[in-house]
Amino acid sequence: MEKKAVFITGAGAGIGRATALLFAQQGWFVGLYDRDEGAVQALAAQLGHENAIAGKLDVTEVEDWQNTLAMFFGHTGRLDVLINNAGILYSARFEDLSIQKHKQLIDINLLGALNGCHSALPYLRQSPTSRVINMSSASAMHGQVNLSSYSASKFAIRGLTEALDNEWREYGIRVVDVMPLFVQTAMVANVTIGSVSKLGVHLSPRDVAKAILQVATSHPLFTALHNPVGLPSRLLYTATGFTPDRLNHWFNHILGK
Repeated sequence: MEKKAVFITGAGAGIGRATALLFAQQGWFVGLYDRDEGAVQALAAQLGHENAIAGKLDVTEVEDWQNTLAMFFGHTGRLDVLINNAGILYSARFEDLSIQKHKQLIDINLLGALNGCHSALPYLRQSPTSRVINMSSASAMHGQVNLSSYSASKFAIRGLTEALDNEWREYGIRVVDVMPLFVQTAMVANVTIGSVSKLGVHLSPRDVAKAILQVATSHPLFTALHNPVGLPSRLLYTATGFTPDRLNHWFNHILGK
């Protein structure tokens, strides 16, 4: 296939769907994968089967990843970009959230991306200047009140990104992340925690999709490891490098109340 090929998880709605639409508009061949197979199949039909392929994927299942990637690569012969976008969010005090929901969040947000990176490596190595884009969050900058497990999962994504970017440079693969603040999706529609009410929800899925496209198409040497999305996120990210940990911790306490 002459077109560059991108594989997107969580492509049935929100950021994943907006990213798929934008990449397709830019001439990429798009792999659309989600637990909601109906949503991605409908999107593939909208984009045209010469531009997209779709299927069901449970990111917590390694076998699902292996089978789906083999089918995708068999169709395209390349994997230029893997976007680990699938994720969920629960907002509550730590003790008020069941341990099952804590585990589910970690399984999808962290284990899903880890499964994807591990399964995709053989295909990424066969595609020159390929890269992995992990969906992190501004919640990976500081532990967020009432988002404990979500914040922990995104801290872990940040660490995985940093480690793999160093490990896989010998293969010519860049591994980076994007770090948006709250985005106007169903995932945050009913979230009423302090940080949301104080900072607001100003980013659209397309805003994040544009940032992902920029990261995917920039020259590898000039692609940042961590990519905050939106002015508030960029300011928070910059501030963490200059302000003392105690002050940052206090600020997040006030923000979350």
